[in-house]
Amino acid sequence: MKTVTFYVAGLLCLLATKLSAQEKPVTFEDRAKEISKNIETITKQQKDSLKVEVEAINIKQENKELTSQQAETQKKQLAEMRAKKIETLVAVEEQKLSDLVKDKVDGKIVTRRRSGFSWKYETDDDTTKVRVVEYKRTTSQFVFALGVNRLVADGEVDTDNYKWRSDFYEWGVSWNTRLLKTNNLLHLKYGLSFQYNNLRPTDDRIFVLDGNKTVLAASGIDLDVSRLTYVNIVVPVHLEFDFTKKKVNGDKTYYPSHNSFRVGLGGYVGANIKEKQIIKYENEDGNTVKNKTRGDFNVNDFVYGVSAYVGYGEVSLYAKYDLQPVFSSNEIDQNNLSLGIRFDFN
Repeated sequence: MKTVTFYVAGLLCLLATKLSAQEKPVTFEDRAKEISKNIETITKQQKDSLKVEVEAINIKQENKELTSQQAETQKKQLAEMRAKKIETLVAVEEQKLSDLVKDKVDGKIVTRRRSGFSWKYETDDDTTKVRVVEYKRTTSQFVFALGVNRLVADGEVDTDNYKWRSDFYEWGVSWNTRLLKTNNLLHLKYGLSFQYNNLRPTDDRIFVLDGNKTVLAASGIDLDVSRLTYVNIVVPVHLEFDFTKKKVNGDKTYYPSHNSFRVGLGGYVGANIKEKQIIKYENEDGNTVKNKTRGDFNVNDFVYGVSAYVGYGEVSLYAKYDLQPVFSSNEIDQNNLSLGIRFDFN
């Protein structure tokens, strides 16, 4: 887990270096990247602290200061406390991202627009700073995707245990580098994303722990909502085929992207940072009750998979498949297949 976190942090620093430029205003992408780094740091600090606390409990158990049952109870309490703290701190960063997106929509943030071979930096007060620069082979995008989740077991999609409304959404920052100097076809696309996955059981069931396994069990009540949410932070990498034609301006040629048919093939690697179960129902008094259970539902700490997209311009059809099973110790491996639509905003 720690190796994955350092790997993600290292790649994030490398990507930040590639994007930096002298005297460049703080852009939407810069702020989104900073928020992503804050979330990764929060997760690492809390999980490292939990590891130290659990080790201290193990030592007490070995020294007969705690019984096995007492040790397990304290570990569970610490895990729930750290999970709640991660959720609280990450919620602050998620609100920052929400405000950032709103500011971008309202025109209150610096954006970059290409005009010929110049960059125009525009803000909400209509002031414009124009600076002529050499055309860059690397551009950046804000990525957003949403769609449905399906669990696959033994090569078959499980349609009995999970509703079709099981869903996902993903957001992040990506960089797109043209690989050939005088040809616009091949691009390397890489970045940092957060994947929010929801699994919704059928027949008023909920997820419960059976030892080190995660199973579905009857709740005994009529549920309006039952879902397990788990969040992954991943580094996606794709080889992108972009059929956007080159542009000729006098004696100069430049290569725009995301203006034509595009195909991306690749994958992702990352780590699970949060998991919780939410149930909602109406009690005998007619009041709505909503319960959230935070903690460990045996979702794999490590995730990797393959993904692809095909589309035109900034909009694509998107598919991703986790090669790592969702749950770490279940007898039958269940892998998540996601299908949806993806937006790459330059």
